[in-house]
Amino acid sequence: MSDPNVTDFTDPSSFILLGIPGLEVAYAWLSIPFCTMYIISLLGNFSILYIVKTEPSLHVPMYYFLCMLAVTDLVLCTSILPKTLSIFWFNSREIDFTACLTQMFFLHCFSIMESGILVAMALDRYVAICDPLRHSTILTNAVVVKTGLAIALRSSMLVLPCPILARQLRYCRTTIILHSYCQNIAVVSLACSDIRISNYYALFVIFFITVLDLVFITLSYTQILRAVFSLPTKDARLKTFGTCGSHLCAILAFYIPALFSFLAYRFGSNVPQHFHILLSNIYLLAPPVLNPIIYGVRTRQIQDRLFRLFIHKGT
Repeated sequence: MSDPNVTDFTDPSSFILLGIPGLEVAYAWLSIPFCTMYIISLLGNFSILYIVKTEPSLHVPMYYFLCMLAVTDLVLCTSILPKTLSIFWFNSREIDFTACLTQMFFLHCFSIMESGILVAMALDRYVAICDPLRHSTILTNAVVVKTGLAIALRSSMLVLPCPILARQLRYCRTTIILHSYCQNIAVVSLACSDIRISNYYALFVIFFITVLDLVFITLSYTQILRAVFSLPTKDARLKTFGTCGSHLCAILAFYIPALFSFLAYRFGSNVPQHFHILLSNIYLLAPPVLNPIIYGVRTRQIQDRLFRLFIHKGT
C-alpha cells in the first residue's frame, strides 16, 4: 500500500507541520507558555510604539530604532506563533506550499533585520557617547530613515533566494515537516533533488550576517567602553554605561539563544529532536518578549511615560 504522505516526483500543494515530535501529549501545557509569551510580546511592543509616538521627548534616533525593533519583533513572533498554537489547540497541521515559503521568508528576513537594527543601535550609542556634540548632526531623521531602509533591503535581498531555491526543488519523498514552522533547512531536506546550493547559500547568509554584525557591534562597544573608562568620575562612568545597559541586554537576548540553537542543530547529534525544535522557537520568541521588558525596566524615559500614563488613567 502506498504512503499517502509520499508524492510521485511532483511539487506538493501543501506540507504537514508535525509541531514538536515527541511532546504531543504535552501540547495543551506547552500552549500556555507559548500563548503567554505571544500576549506579552504583543502588549509590550505595541506599548513601546505607543509611548514613543505620544511622547515628543522620545522622538530621537535611539527610540526610532527601538520602534523599528518593536515592529520587527511583532512580525517575527506573528509569523510563527498563530500557526504553532493552531497545531497545539486544533491539530491544524496542514500549511499551503506557498504559505510555507512565505512564512520561511518572513521569519528569516526579520531575524536578519533584527540583527541589523541592533547594529544600528550600537552605532547610535557609539556616536552619542564618543562624539556627543555631533550626534544630532550625524544621525538626522533622514539618516535614520535611510538606515532603516538599508537594513530592510539587505535582509530582503539576502533571504529572498532561500524560498526561490526551495521552490525550484522537486519534492518526492514526504510532505511531513518535522518542525513547528517552515524553517529553511527543515523544508529543503524533504527534497529529492540536489540541495547543496540551497544549504551552502543558507550557511553563507548565517555566517556572513553573524560575523559582520557582531564585528560592528564589538567595535562600537570597544570604543564606547574606552570612552566610558576615560571619564573622570565613577558616577559619570556608571551613568554613561547605564545608558547602554538596555541595548547590551537586548543584544544578549538575541544572539545567545541564536547561538545555542545553531550549535545544537549543527553539532548536537545526540540532542533529542524536540529539544532542537524548542530551541528554535525560543530563538525567535525570546527577543520579542524580552526587548520591551528590558527597555521598559532599564530606560528611565519609558518608565516615566508609563508611570504618567497609568496615573492619568487612574485619575
